[in-house]
Order: sequence, then C-alpha cells, then structure tokens
Amino acid sequence: MSPFSPGGLETLQAFITSLAIGLLIGLERERSPAAKAGLRTFTLVALFGTLCAMLAATTGSGWLLAAGLIAVAMLIVAAYFGSPAAEGDPGTTTEIALLLCYGLGALVWYGYATLAIMLAIATTMLLYFKPELRGLSQRLERRDLLSILQFGVLSFVILPILPNQGYGPDSALNPHHIWLMVVLLSGISLSGYIALRLVGQRYGAPLLGIMGGLVSSTATTLIYARHGKTDDSLARLAVPVILLANLVVIVRLGVIGAAVAPAILPELLPVLGGGLVLGLLPTAYGLRKLRVEENPPMPTVKNPAEILSSLMLGLVYAAVLFFAAWLSDYAGSRGLYAVAVVSGLTDVDPITLSSLRLYNLARLQPEQAVTAITLALVANLAFKFCLVAFIGGPALARRCFPGMLAIALGALAASML
Repeated sequence: MSPFSPGGLETLQAFITSLAIGLLIGLERERSPAAKAGLRTFTLVALFGTLCAMLAATTGSGWLLAAGLIAVAMLIVAAYFGSPAAEGDPGTTTEIALLLCYGLGALVWYGYATLAIMLAIATTMLLYFKPELRGLSQRLERRDLLSILQFGVLSFVILPILPNQGYGPDSALNPHHIWLMVVLLSGISLSGYIALRLVGQRYGAPLLGIMGGLVSSTATTLIYARHGKTDDSLARLAVPVILLANLVVIVRLGVIGAAVAPAILPELLPVLGGGLVLGLLPTAYGLRKLRVEENPPMPTVKNPAEILSSLMLGLVYAAVLFFAAWLSDYAGSRGLYAVAVVSGLTDVDPITLSSLRLYNLARLQPEQAVTAITLALVANLAFKFCLVAFIGGPALARRCFPGMLAIALGALAASML
C-alpha cells in the first residue's frame, strides 16, 4: 500500500519527486548523441511510473503497474527498430535506464522516495562515468577479476553455509563469525590490492606505500627494505614508504574496530590517534626530503582473497581467539597480553579481532582489549624493524627507527593516559 492518498498534497509531492528523478537521469542522457531518449522522455517515463503505481494502488490491481511497464518496453522496442543504432551497436544502456526510471517513479508512490532518489543518483553516476568505468575494466587483468570472484566465493558461498553457533571456551569460537571476520579483512585488503594494481607506478612511491600497506604492510616493508639497501636514493625513498605502510595499519585497526565493536571506539581511537599523529611527523619529514622517482619499486603482494590464504587466516584467527579466551580465564589479563605480543609479531589483525570479539562477549573490559591491541601493534612494529635491519641493513634501520619509535610511543603513551 502507498502512504499517499490521491488528491492530497502528498500526491503532488510524489509527482514532483518523480519529476526530479526523470530530469536528473534525462539530463545526463541528453548529453549523449547516441541516446534515443533524453530529458523529456525520461521525465515523462518517471511520471508515468508514479501514475501507474497510483492507479494500481487505488484500484487494487497490480496488473496496471505491469501493463505500464510492458507499454514502456514496447515503445522502447519500437523506437529501436524504427531507428537502429549506427554500426550495429544496440546501445541498450539508455533503454535499460528508461525501464529503471519507470520503476523509480513507481517506488516513489509506494513510499520509497529516499531509496528512489539514491538509486537515481547512482544511476546517473554510472551513466556519466562511462569512460572512466570502461578504462577501469580495461586496466584490470585476468588475475584481478579472479581476485574479485574469489572474494565473492568467500562472502556469498562459504559464509552462508557455516554454522552460526559458538564452541570452545564460553562459546567464543563461532565458525560463522570467524569467517565473517575473514571476509572483512579480505575485503579491506582486496580494495587495496585492486587499487595498487590500478595505480601502478604512476602516482609515486608515497601512494604506493599507502596502498601496499592496505594490502600487506609486511610485504611492503620487505620489498622497500630490500630496495633501500642497494643505494642511497632508494633508501631515502624507502623510509617514508615503510612508515606510511605501517601508519596504514593503524587506520586498518580503526576501520576494523568500527565494524566489529563500535562501542569500544571512545577508548580505542585515542590510542590509534596517538600513534598516527606522532608517526606522521617523521614521515612528513621524510616525504619532504624525497626526490621524485620515475619508476619506484612496486610492492609485490599476493591476492588477499585466495581461498587457501583465507583458510589460513581463519585458522590463525581461530587459534588466537581460542588461546586468548583460554588464557584470559586461566591467567587473567596477563595471559591475554602474552598472546597479544606473540601473535602480534607477525600479524596484528587476528589478536585485534580476538580482543574485540571477547569484548563483545563481555569477557574483556574496554581497557583490557585496547591494551592487548596496543601491545600487538608495538610488537608488530618491533618485528618489522628487525626485518628492516636484517634485510635493509643498519643504515636503513637507523633512518626508519625514529618513525617506528614515534608510532609505538604515541600509541603506548595514549594507552597509559
């Protein structure tokens, strides 16, 4: 049923909204020489959709709405055969947009005006940014599309079939929740992976450090430490990139916290903010001294949505969650902190998710979860600094030390306060 009563001011408001939707989409189509429908046609179709929806609601017959859709479709077919597109290109985009415009007009009458407006804006953006979207698809390679398909398998094939039931200490191990966290981490990393593949070397090393850190800060640290050992110019480039990659870890933790346990953000964000702000100072200094390189080295990272990698991530997360829950019962917060330090050496995400999960289960106080995350972050920074010293050499380690120390001190000082 519709929230509008025919003849009232609400009815006029519905038709005005449909008019605006048709004008918005039609204005974009009017700019396209190949489009067979423009400003007037789209506006009339949107109004026609609202009119058919009103008549269908008034008479109680849904067939009127279906008949209107069929009439619009027949007019589109008649226009297509009457004036075929040049070079045999069917040009179905405008035709589909017309059908969608009719549906949006109907949505307005049934009380979904906000949704209809949002869809109209999204439709207009898709139509307007056709060259950019085409260029984007052409720059994606086969392995990039495979990454997206694998993420779809993780999200829409594996996740729905896992049991949503707790096992282990205090039912902390929930297969559905564990895999949901895998999907969350894979989605964040995949966005950075695709962005890194699209950006390439065109926008300089700093942006590569940010994108590489979004996918894998460890891999980015390794590749730039290796290149920074070869000569002084690459070392100057490697320092801010390594620091940026590790600053992105802090941003990742903030996103994970907001998605998994938003109630803890008042305690978590000051700690992350302290590390981020203090770490930005030496990073900005390194960027000022950085010379523009024509071909900065690309971080070599794996597809984060691979099934095997996701399974390993899920197993690691489950193991860390199990030991964190068990040791927090057996040894209190000291046991949790020990797990945080050990697991954080190689990856800060599992202990972060585990701490947030135990916090949601009321097993941890906010300060305990934040302390565990902070210790994992500091341990992770210490591990990466050792990698820089071992792979990049003492000279590069001395350059990276102030920045990494600033991040760690900023997070520790904020957690103590």
